[in-house]
This record gives sequence, C-alpha cells and structure tokens, in this order.
Amino acid sequence: MSSVDVDIYISQVIRFFETHPDELRNLIGDLSKDDFFTKIKEISLKNHKKGDDAQLTRKQLLELVVEMNNEFKRKNKIDTIYYETIYGPICLN
Repeated sequence: MSSVDVDIYISQVIRFFETHPDELRNLIGDLSKDDFFTKIKEISLKNHKKGDDAQLTRKQLLELVVEMNNEFKRKNKIDTIYYETIYGPICLN
C-alpha cells in the first residue's frame, strides 16, 4: 500500500526533475527515468515501512544510481567476439 507521504515525495521529485531535466541527465545519464522513479518509490516505501522519513538519503540515492549503472553495463556487455565501432566491427580474438 502506498502512503500519502510517499506519494507526495515522489510527486515532488518528479516535478523537480521535469522542471530541471539537465539535473536528471547529470544524475542518471542515459538510464531510464521511469525505472529511476519506480526504484525511488520502492526505496521510499521501504523507508516509510521501517518508520523512517520517506525521503531518500544521499547515500541511498547514490547507491541507486550506481546499481542502475551496473545493471545497464551488464545488459550491454559484449556477448560476441566482435566489437562494433564507428569504423566497423573489430574482432576481439
């Protein structure tokens, strides 16, 4: 179940990043903003259930961005012996 405090916090975060898109780009880069907001809500709900403030701490926010970047890198890992460059494919054999 969603708490009113969590919903207010998430709407404020989304509103801030919609009015300051450069700040979002600086924070998450090319990652999906929808996934970012969803994960913020999940962490915020966990905080609220523990009895803490719904707002994410700086440490939690940084850990979230690092985790999302690691997931992005794992998904885009080279699975073949060919690496695609601007000059064409290069064999990594």
